[in-house]
Amino acid sequence: MGLFPLAVRPILDSFETSKQVPEPALSGHEDLGFHSFASMEIGRDDGRTANQLRPLACSRNILNRAHGSASWSQGDTKVLAAVYGPKAGTKKNENPEKACIEVIWKPKTGQIGKPEKEYEMILKRTLKSICLLNVNPNTTISIIIQVVSDDGALLPCAINAACAALLDAAIPLKHLAVAICCCLTESGYVILDPTKVEEQNMKAFAYLVFPNSVISIIPEGSAHMEGEQMEHGIITSVTHGVMSVDDYLHCLERAQAASAKMSAFLRRSLQSQAPNDLSKAG
Repeated sequence: MGLFPLAVRPILDSFETSKQVPEPALSGHEDLGFHSFASMEIGRDDGRTANQLRPLACSRNILNRAHGSASWSQGDTKVLAAVYGPKAGTKKNENPEKACIEVIWKPKTGQIGKPEKEYEMILKRTLKSICLLNVNPNTTISIIIQVVSDDGALLPCAINAACAALLDAAIPLKHLAVAICCCLTESGYVILDPTKVEEQNMKAFAYLVFPNSVISIIPEGSAHMEGEQMEHGIITSVTHGVMSVDDYLHCLERAQAASAKMSAFLRRSLQSQAPNDLSKAG
């Protein structure tokens, strides 16, 4: 797998359905508008074209004892994220002049292994890049990821859940982020948002994380917009398997288009919250 620049209580103990306020779902299969010969040739078991995403759903403020929480699902993949903190003090070898990010991954069953440890590292690096760490120096922010079900694209789903939970906890953010998985088939076609079975049959795949500009989540005229630059580019890129540079750039192009669709879904979710909730990011 390649990586390019870029005291915790169990999360399910406090899960209460009475607190769940479901966000608007991106229902049905969403086509991103590509209609190339390659995309039309691909047939998928669930009936989607190469460029279609599975239905998205997001709920926030679902755990009573956490400072912030969210669930995120993409098809049959679902993750819960809980945020605790900022708590006084930082971990060993961390800079006391900034907040420390701690990520703990909890599998659905069994013990944490090497893949989960790598997921923790990728999540930590990604979240550190979007949080304003100098606002709460010498503190620790703990993010707990609980896997509910895994039917493919698990890490992107966890990143999306963590971002929503950070916002729910009022952690100061530079911007939000959206993550997506792109797969390369043995025939050289690119497909988006794979299921577990599709992932297992792919030649290679990439997890890609893109910034969602602060301008898209802060109301027009807000003081937070003064002097704020639009964020572009890529935050995190993780690849598994072998792909050429051209194939990687093709994945990047498809994923960037998908991120715009997911950003629109995220904006709709945020707009369903109280107005003062939108100022948590930025």
